[in-house]
Amino acid sequence: MMHFARNDTSILGNWWWTVDRWLLGAVVLLGALGLLLTTTASPPVAERINVDSFHFVKKQAFMLGPALFTIIGVSLLNLKQIRRLSLAVFIGALVLMVATILFGAEIKGATRWISFGGLTIQPSEFAKPAFAVLAGWILAARRMGEDVPGYAISAALCVLVVGLLALQPDIGQAFVVCSIWFTQLFIAGLSMSFVIFAVLGGLAALVAAYYIFPHVASRIDRFLDPAAHDSYQIDKAMEAFQSGGIMGRGPGEGIVKQSLPDGHADFIFAVAGEEFGLFACMFIVVIFIFVVVRGFSRLLQDNDMFVVLAATGLIVQFALQALVNMASTLSLIPTKGMTLPFISYGGSSLLALALGMGMLLALTRRRPGIASWRD
Repeated sequence: MMHFARNDTSILGNWWWTVDRWLLGAVVLLGALGLLLTTTASPPVAERINVDSFHFVKKQAFMLGPALFTIIGVSLLNLKQIRRLSLAVFIGALVLMVATILFGAEIKGATRWISFGGLTIQPSEFAKPAFAVLAGWILAARRMGEDVPGYAISAALCVLVVGLLALQPDIGQAFVVCSIWFTQLFIAGLSMSFVIFAVLGGLAALVAAYYIFPHVASRIDRFLDPAAHDSYQIDKAMEAFQSGGIMGRGPGEGIVKQSLPDGHADFIFAVAGEEFGLFACMFIVVIFIFVVVRGFSRLLQDNDMFVVLAATGLIVQFALQALVNMASTLSLIPTKGMTLPFISYGGSSLLALALGMGMLLALTRRRPGIASWRD
């Protein structure tokens, strides 16, 4: 437990009194819940692929240390360092995304992962938080009167990322990136006519994706007419919620999870419903809502355009990822392979989310005496 006096002038002491400890605590709680749910959800998956029952639990527990270190380490940075870090991560992620498309292994019809020795990375996960900060930086420069074509440059970066995601293909992540950018544009002073144009363009892109990508069409068809198509995963997820009821069957007592594909990853929320019940699921939802509301409440106290735009992008990414995962698990939207932040098993996702949360904590730290977005 860290204890610091209010007059502590050390780096960590200064950090402790300027960082949002409530936001940090909520994220740590999500990580702890994720480890608990991975412990109960992953053994059946491990047994199906003939590895140690606690294979995924050990890997998730091992990754929590680097994730926490990333959150705290990045949250110590100042605004200039955050901008530089986002640029470096963005360039690295783009290079790896191109390498993934060229050399990555195809898994379930998508090429999203690349291996280095025994380490498997999903570069697109790191591109999202880096893009949010980078786009916020560019748009803020234009908004603050700098001679920078902010709209054009940020649009080019968005198109580049979305184009690489479409080649993988990963339409869900492309939707998240577009949502980040459109939200930032709106806050930066986008005209209502352009907002309407963007919404219509998004609908047109969705229709195009339906006809271009077979897996998108399949998921939408299964959502619209479950009886006429294979909907095994979502049927099992709904069965898990029904099995758990209000109070749940108890830790480790789930039955449906034994045959639930990706119960430790994309459908871990269903395992939470079966073993811990409705109230536990509502508790998880409340934590996510708290993180989002807390993040935006900090921005209401800030007049730095870069901070507002970049932090908004990070919050939107976090909120959308949680919303898409839970909504698809509950069959409210077509299924989408997207992790539940800090709860689902996944190394790249966990570290990328830790990077984004560290950036958010750094951006929302109290900065007495700093008035310019350039500092």
